[in-house]
Amino acid sequence: MPLRYEPTPESLEQHLVPDWFHGAKLGIFIHWGLYSVPAWAPRSETFVDLVPRRGYEYHFKHNSYAEWYWNTISIEGSPSQGHHLKAYGEGFSYHDFIPLFREATRGWDPETWALLFEFAGARYVVLGTKHHDGFLLWPSEHPNPFKEGYQSERNLVGELTDAVRAHGMRMGLYYSGGLDWTFQGLGISNLNEFIQAIPQSEEYARYVDAHWCELIERYEPSILWNDIAYPLLGNKLQIFADYYNRVPDGVINDRFNIPYSELGKLHFDFRTPEYTVLDSIEEQKWESTRGMGNSFGFNRNETDEDLISTEALIHMLVDIVSKNGNLLLNVGPTADGTIPWSQAERLLGLGWWLRTNGDAIYGTRPWQAATGETADGSEVRFTQKGDAVYAVLLGMPEDGPVVIRGLELHPGSSVELLGFRSPLSWEQRSEGVAITLRGPATGAPAYGFRISPAPRLRTP
Repeated sequence: MPLRYEPTPESLEQHLVPDWFHGAKLGIFIHWGLYSVPAWAPRSETFVDLVPRRGYEYHFKHNSYAEWYWNTISIEGSPSQGHHLKAYGEGFSYHDFIPLFREATRGWDPETWALLFEFAGARYVVLGTKHHDGFLLWPSEHPNPFKEGYQSERNLVGELTDAVRAHGMRMGLYYSGGLDWTFQGLGISNLNEFIQAIPQSEEYARYVDAHWCELIERYEPSILWNDIAYPLLGNKLQIFADYYNRVPDGVINDRFNIPYSELGKLHFDFRTPEYTVLDSIEEQKWESTRGMGNSFGFNRNETDEDLISTEALIHMLVDIVSKNGNLLLNVGPTADGTIPWSQAERLLGLGWWLRTNGDAIYGTRPWQAATGETADGSEVRFTQKGDAVYAVLLGMPEDGPVVIRGLELHPGSSVELLGFRSPLSWEQRSEGVAITLRGPATGAPAYGFRISPAPRLRTP
């Protein structure tokens, strides 16, 4: 008989992260909404880099996140405010983007997205259903109490959910539970205002509860991805219990709780560092999330130089996976649903690499060590699956054998270069194992070696 969850921390803690999420490794995040019409933010660093150097006030005024457009144009003297006045005029409000977005989305085809995400090698997709501006991407039975018609007429959430599942991927839903500028908080310009902007009224708590319950009942998402926080009067423990009872292999992120308590005392299935990768193997499952550039929503002001390269993206994925993480990589479509080529090109490059090397990524778990190096100083990342260890070389092998330091293979071990069926010759040396390639390197961003059975790791 399946476990029945109760709305208590003790009962919820019995939920284990399911194998599918451990093994998925790559998800696609989507930020799409009214902010996709202006699609503008300054070319600036993300808060992870900017705040330590310039502080929160400078960050909010020069926010690189285009999805924060409504808040940023509300800050006097901000670059976004100057852009808005120049582009649209003083009498044009944020809500005037509603008819433009509705008209733009009429021709959107969710099948196009699903095909692209599948080819990119994604195993799950997370769509933003409501961002901080409060606009809903589904026709909810619980409409905004302050803004009439403040939701999509077309069921964008439902249509994409169907398309994603038809292509064998899991569907997760993002919802901004901690900020909704239609209730309060618009014009956040410092950290104190950010915390005070989280609505704590009974009305807002019931509104958010109703939306999460509706999303769960209608779409049965595989992931509940809340953002910023949750109102203190909200009934999140009951929502968690009802969710697990309905979707036993679903997962819940850690942002229902921030910033009220220490994470270690709260229930969640996985952590969500933003624009951050971790230094070592983490016992707790985690998911690194980032945009391809310095924004999640599409920012027409960014150039190709602002986006992460395909090679760096592949290296990042391998590094994250070696440390027990997943990568949730964001795309920011234009208002009409077009994913710009600069983003699509990187997804295609990532997917092409995974077609050859996916065995070193999907379904793996961390090994004894995440990192290593070759004799010539190139970085290596390790993963494990079954009785095999995968060593992924982050870069181009130099001429001659690839010598991976610290590895000691068992006699008769098999070493294969992923994409080629014939075993490679290897030699055990005092510094590690020397693997002889057949022919020159092909110019790939990374090379995966499968070693079976699992080698021993020499300690320095």
